[in-house]
Amino acid sequence: MQKDVIANEEINTAKLAQAEKIILQLQQELPSYIANGSGPFLAAVYDEKGNLVAKEANSVINEGCSHNHAEMNAIKAAEKALQTYDLSTYNLSLYVTAEPCMMCLGGIMWSGIKAVYYGVPSERVEQITGFDEGFKPNWFEEFQKRGISAYGNIAVKAGEKVLQDYVSDGKTVYQPNRE
Repeated sequence: MQKDVIANEEINTAKLAQAEKIILQLQQELPSYIANGSGPFLAAVYDEKGNLVAKEANSVINEGCSHNHAEMNAIKAAEKALQTYDLSTYNLSLYVTAEPCMMCLGGIMWSGIKAVYYGVPSERVEQITGFDEGFKPNWFEEFQKRGISAYGNIAVKAGEKVLQDYVSDGKTVYQPNRE
């Protein structure tokens, strides 16, 4: 296991091992999603028994909608699968290939997700892709106050490679035009 992992609670090695396994699997699957037009992020929602509820990629470019980030798409798919807008009673965890951006953090908080595990930290996403992750002050602590566990920097090297390949292949990194 990686020693640079961060968390907003005492690190549970079983949770971390499960997260590392899932995030590595997502990173391995991601190139096939990218080949089909998706952006370079993949997210999955699992229940407390380890069953996959939903898995979705970033579809901003191929669906022409700026809020179609992987996390938002996975949460929407989980809500549809469970036929509810309130996921809080299901004790669900979200696993994502990179740290959620500002928009996705809000979506996670309001969805009722109980835990979030991510790979590549925002600083590295921004360095590699140039994507603006947004202003996210103290989000680890804010999630903790709301009973949401957060673990980060999981399987970072695998995620960085996917992002570097995405950029090297000349894929679109979307941003609003700011002058």
